[in-house]
Amino acid sequence: MSARSPIRPGRLRRRLTIAFMLVAGLSGAALAAGSYLAARESRLDDSVERALDQSRFNLEFASSVLASPQSRTEAVRQLLDALERRSGFATAVRVEGQDFSSSISIRPAQAPPELVAQVRRGQLAYQRTEFAGVPYLVVGGRVSGAELYFFFSEAQLFDELGQLRTILLVGLALLVLVAGGVGTLVARRTLAPVAEASAAARSLAEGLLATRLPSGGRDEFGAWAASFNEMAEALEGKIAALSEAQARERRFTSDVAHELRTPVTALVAEASLLSVHLDRMPPEARRPAELVVADIARLRRLVEDLMEISRLDAGQGAVRLELVDLASLVDATIRARGWIDRVRVQGAAAVVESDRRRLEQIVANLVGNALEHGGRDVAVQTGADDAGAYVEVEDQGGGITPEQLERIFDRFYKADPSRTGSGSGLGLAIALENARLLGGDIEVWSERGRGSRFTLRLPPSLAVAQPLQSGDGPVAGGAQDEARNRVGG
Repeated sequence: MSARSPIRPGRLRRRLTIAFMLVAGLSGAALAAGSYLAARESRLDDSVERALDQSRFNLEFASSVLASPQSRTEAVRQLLDALERRSGFATAVRVEGQDFSSSISIRPAQAPPELVAQVRRGQLAYQRTEFAGVPYLVVGGRVSGAELYFFFSEAQLFDELGQLRTILLVGLALLVLVAGGVGTLVARRTLAPVAEASAAARSLAEGLLATRLPSGGRDEFGAWAASFNEMAEALEGKIAALSEAQARERRFTSDVAHELRTPVTALVAEASLLSVHLDRMPPEARRPAELVVADIARLRRLVEDLMEISRLDAGQGAVRLELVDLASLVDATIRARGWIDRVRVQGAAAVVESDRRRLEQIVANLVGNALEHGGRDVAVQTGADDAGAYVEVEDQGGGITPEQLERIFDRFYKADPSRTGSGSGLGLAIALENARLLGGDIEVWSERGRGSRFTLRLPPSLAVAQPLQSGDGPVAGGAQDEARNRVGG
């Protein structure tokens, strides 16, 4: 199972900070845009109203000047001189096909064509335009046969609007930065209890059952901390009770095994004497005697399994490392137990540095379990791959349900309690304990109707690249290596 990557508490903090900045930025942008548009519309409307008022006054004044008895040209020049003294606009006049202007840069021809058309129809009109990079509001009217155009510069107005836009953008940026700072502060203070709870949960997961959260607050986090502490206390109590129960179970197993060892040894000796005389017994007594001998043999194996489990629980299992050829070990184990006609062995040679006795016990338990539940069709394969050396035991029995797979390595557990085989329910548990003692593990696959497959996996660090040569002993390096490789379990 792959380990889950740890969750970084800074991610949620960054998300909250970004959320604060987005909300503040969007709100500030909407407010700034609305304020700018409202101010712009108001200023432009004011500019138009002032320009129209001034233009009406200018047209009335122009009407009185142009109605004077002097020549039309002199009257226009007099009008331009009078209007030039009024600041804020420039005047252009078109009368009888001639153009006059109060500024050398302003001409009637620069008035927009649409505006000119309205003025010639006798309307007072205005239009915004731009030339020479300067924005103008042009107001036109017609009096006494003359077209008058007043050019009001709006450069200052648009400069002020640009300054307002800059101020609003700078304010928006400052608002976003302030919101980010506030969001960071709020997120840090708000998520601090969450970070403490995460650290406390990790401590509990690592076995520090005395871990507690500081409580006493009257907010939601205080109630959360109190609930967490109650859960931790209950968990600590249950784990302590479970540990005590396991310790009692192990002591009971060890005590039973030791108490049974002496009488069982005597029974085994007596059964051996009885088996010697089986051929001389009368037929009616031979069958009960054979049953007694078989039952004593099963009792001996049960006591041996109990002794092995008690030694593993007590941490007294020593590991004696030596070079072992898995293929040869599997073949020798199967032959020694008389299973050669019931088990198919195949696979390549794989040499590991491990404990021969424990490997034999693991293989014997796995094969014995397969024979008991899978009948004669059992296959054992050895080899090595990128994951290390392995021994695979496969049968074609009825398979194991997913519910049974969860408990298949539990002590004294039998998938089919109704079976009256010789198994004690400890074989797979002992095999798994020995595999872990050797640094390996046992994988299991099963499907109803398709059999089961148990795979002993040994880590790559135990694998040896070259196979054993013929004539090599089981231990490489002699007595010094043997002494060096003796490791306490």
